[in-house]
Amino acid sequence: MTQTAPMKVLITGGDIAGGLASFAEALRAGFEELGITAEVIPPRRILFRWRDLRNSHALKIFSTTAVFAAPFSRRSICVAHGFPRADAQGWIKLLGIIASFKLATRSSLLATVSHYAAVHLRTIFGLRVDAVIHNPLHRLFLEHQDASSSPRDYITYVGRLHPCKRLDRIFPAICALVKATPNLRACIIGGGELSGALEAAAGGDPRIEFTGPLPREQVRAWLRRTKVFVSGCETEALGISYLEALSQGCIVAMPACGGGLEIAPDLIGRSIRLLPLSWEQGAILSTLREAFSSQAIAASLTPYSAAAVAASYLELDRQRLARPMAPMHGAGVHG
Repeated sequence: MTQTAPMKVLITGGDIAGGLASFAEALRAGFEELGITAEVIPPRRILFRWRDLRNSHALKIFSTTAVFAAPFSRRSICVAHGFPRADAQGWIKLLGIIASFKLATRSSLLATVSHYAAVHLRTIFGLRVDAVIHNPLHRLFLEHQDASSSPRDYITYVGRLHPCKRLDRIFPAICALVKATPNLRACIIGGGELSGALEAAAGGDPRIEFTGPLPREQVRAWLRRTKVFVSGCETEALGISYLEALSQGCIVAMPACGGGLEIAPDLIGRSIRLLPLSWEQGAILSTLREAFSSQAIAASLTPYSAAAVAASYLELDRQRLARPMAPMHGAGVHG
């Protein structure tokens, strides 16, 4: 490592079952691969690590829920995993998030997980974005698999069952496809406030399974039995779940909008199928049928390995030390 490399890295995570937790744990593993000690800390505990916050030899990487600590910290990078939405968070929380980011960028760098998120933060909210660094993929999903190990007879969703994820918009088409296709099954992995409504919509069909949240090892096992992975969130900042699905040989059906379009543009129309933003059920069903008739093409996901993403954060930190707080106006360190 260079002389400017940090002695250790502190990363704030999120809910144990959410994307922030997956991001933080994968990034921690990436730094460990590079020979740098890293630790994941709950956002509510970060201010109790005052000595580390003030230690210029320790790099701090703050998630959105921990940017409040940036003004008190030396050598920190704030990460925007998306952009605030009034429909999902309310105007008061939206304004609070933007104010926190504006305050944080006075003493910290700001990175986003996609160019899609960066454009929104710059053009709508007037924030300075220093770099785009895509999400890391946990090494579990990069392990070799036997392509013939199990049949692919599932259409699968993985994520929160929250209105902002829009699964309810595509679920009628999923149910219709299962009923019309012999031996096809559906699996909904995750929990949230829409659980009851979605289970009711499934009408007790034994071929539509609801597992609740699962650890990543079990998620990987389900993805290895999945032909088509689906998502309905048109404002997905990037989508760790997309990366996981592609890594396991799934066809990904996602809205024709969002940061997920950046993952593998060459696979759009092949291993990636785009759902219409009209949400018209006939068009959604047609897209899902096209996805099932497609053959998955192996995606090159090396740039999303944990070590590669951790190295991108180190490069951004190195640039920060070489040119203190000089805004880079979105120069993409990674991706």
